[in-house]
Amino acid sequence: MRLSVPSSQAGGDAPAPAPSPRDQGVRFGGRFRAWALVGAVVWTVFLVPVARDAWALGGLRAALSLASLYVFVAAYLVTLVWRQGRRVAPRGSRSTDPGTVPAYTGLALGAGVVTLLVHPGGIACFVYVAVAGIFLFPQWVALIQSAALALGTEALARLVPGWSDARGIGLSVFLASFAVWGIAQAIGRSMDLVAAQEENAQLMVGQERTRMARDLHDILGHSLTVITVKAELAGRMLDAGGEARVARARAELNDVERLSRDALADVRRTVEGYRDLTLPGEIARARVALEAAEIDATLPGTAEEVPSQWRELFAWTVREGVTNVVRHSGARHCTVSLAADHVSVADDGRGCPGHSGEVGNGLVGLRERAAASGARVVTQSRTDGGFVLTVHAPGPPAATEPAAVEGRRRPASGRSPQVVS
Repeated sequence: MRLSVPSSQAGGDAPAPAPSPRDQGVRFGGRFRAWALVGAVVWTVFLVPVARDAWALGGLRAALSLASLYVFVAAYLVTLVWRQGRRVAPRGSRSTDPGTVPAYTGLALGAGVVTLLVHPGGIACFVYVAVAGIFLFPQWVALIQSAALALGTEALARLVPGWSDARGIGLSVFLASFAVWGIAQAIGRSMDLVAAQEENAQLMVGQERTRMARDLHDILGHSLTVITVKAELAGRMLDAGGEARVARARAELNDVERLSRDALADVRRTVEGYRDLTLPGEIARARVALEAAEIDATLPGTAEEVPSQWRELFAWTVREGVTNVVRHSGARHCTVSLAADHVSVADDGRGCPGHSGEVGNGLVGLRERAAASGARVVTQSRTDGGFVLTVHAPGPPAATEPAAVEGRRRPASGRSPQVVS
């Protein structure tokens, strides 16, 4: 019987949906508003000559010119910072706010009024109009409006009599637009990176929830099924009566208690953050690792027959054995055999090269763990190709040759068995 866990319930509540590009833009753009305001204010220093020319006009015209210039600067700053907070979004987003075109049109009209009142110096305001367009419009529209303003302002400077001092303004518009476009692209790439990092973090959380759900399924699925069957059997034995059947029911209930305690211990280890290994969890991870390495696997479907005191040691054995199979063996098939008093990991790979005394750090650590528990570690390079790692729990001597490896075998290599205990 296989229990299924819906993905929406794998780790509790389903993860929240990813924010939309617009929501990400509003969220991430706020942190740049202060810096955008500082940069925009510093940028307006190039309008000081225009203010000086307006002051030199004197009288009512000077007052109107200065007021128009101040209104234009204020509108430029407000528009740029307002749009900056919304423009900083993934660059794939090309939506335009309803206020974009009116804001741009107002800036262009303001620049035109300043130019008419303070000519030819006021034409410099169109540099700021082009810069604002870079942030207000999608990429290609922004570049087109910048080119149009550069050509238009240069044409005015060359065609209008008395405006020769403004010649070269088109180049200024082009260079300013290009510089700000590069800054906007850098900001966009930074926001793409931030959005990708957040998405990756959400994916990692989802994967962790899925992994925990898979481990809980492997831990509890078979245990709960066996508990249910044994409880039903005990109930029938008690209903039938008779001393023998009552004794059988008592034995079944004892098994139910043991299975429940073992399952509870495994679940506690899992939800506490995988501080301790669990045998069902290691079997599940072995299945994933062998599948990823394209190695055929024969794995036990349950770990209930292993006593609780040996489960952690056997879990370490499965982890170390499967890790060696994936990394070093070159095997095509791997079999994990499990019993109450031993566990073995066998493969049909190259076996153990070199001398029997040459073992890796993983096996050394496993042997130390086994020795601390009174268990024995046996490694064997098979004559027909392959390697076997076995751990025997304390008890009557067990055969050093575990169950034969199921699946395909390579031709015998002529190697003699090598046993390290």
